[in-house]
Amino acid sequence: MNRWIFVLLLITTTGLMGSSFAIGKIGISYFSPLLLVGLRFTIAGVMMAPIVWFLKRPHPKRQKDWFHICVIGLFQTAGVMGCIFLSLRTITAGEASILTFTNPLLVVLFGTLFVGKKYHRFQWLGVVIGFIGVYITLGASLNVEQIGTILGFFSAVSWAIATLLMKKWSAALDVWVLTAYQMLSGGIVLLIGSVFLEQIEMVWSPFSSFILLWLAIMASIVQFAIWFYLLQKNDPGKVSSFLFLAPLFGVLSGIVLLNESFSPSTLIGGAIILTGIYLVNRPYSNE
Repeated sequence: MNRWIFVLLLITTTGLMGSSFAIGKIGISYFSPLLLVGLRFTIAGVMMAPIVWFLKRPHPKRQKDWFHICVIGLFQTAGVMGCIFLSLRTITAGEASILTFTNPLLVVLFGTLFVGKKYHRFQWLGVVIGFIGVYITLGASLNVEQIGTILGFFSAVSWAIATLLMKKWSAALDVWVLTAYQMLSGGIVLLIGSVFLEQIEMVWSPFSSFILLWLAIMASIVQFAIWFYLLQKNDPGKVSSFLFLAPLFGVLSGIVLLNESFSPSTLIGGAIILTGIYLVNRPYSNE
């Protein structure tokens, strides 16, 4: 792949990934959080499912595989995104993105504890550095009444669990089919959760409809499509090493779109976290 095309696509997908936090925070001014994210992924799943059928992507034939897709959707879409959008009520988009994208650090930790996976020493160094960054980031603004901080961290926990499950089960699943139906199943769970767990609020307008469609199409379908395309056409380790750009775009979009400000400790801690994420994700030779 041409170097400049690779850079353009990489910036596009991580930019969409990171900016969805700020756009989501704008969206919860018009929709209750679980309803907004539930509609986002249900719409994305409903739009993507016919596409994978039309393209004749291989669909699961075993009930067990469909169950695996739904479990991944429970953690990857319902767990991660539900926690993120609920957290946005009380913390900034930048803080939510920083907390959520600590998930690569947790993947190493959980992978070692529960899967017995071996990691490179520099990946462990990245984990240590990353959690030091979390401590610094939260040290200046941590408030026990600020439930958003806890929810932001649990979004990373849920994402790490989903990542390990995908590594275990995805070999038997087509990645496009998995993406479509895990979004759909997770979106439905979020809509059910909205009915029982929150007071539903909806303010329909051309602008709120634009926000919803942007999150469903650009920040979900398009973002996933570009990311998976890059993973297929390039070394996955190399591509994943640039995941640290997403929280950077999350912070920048919060500043630009929401006029968010950050304390020096938040910026320093965020930079340290990004360093840790880079060390965890960059490819290493076997030693």
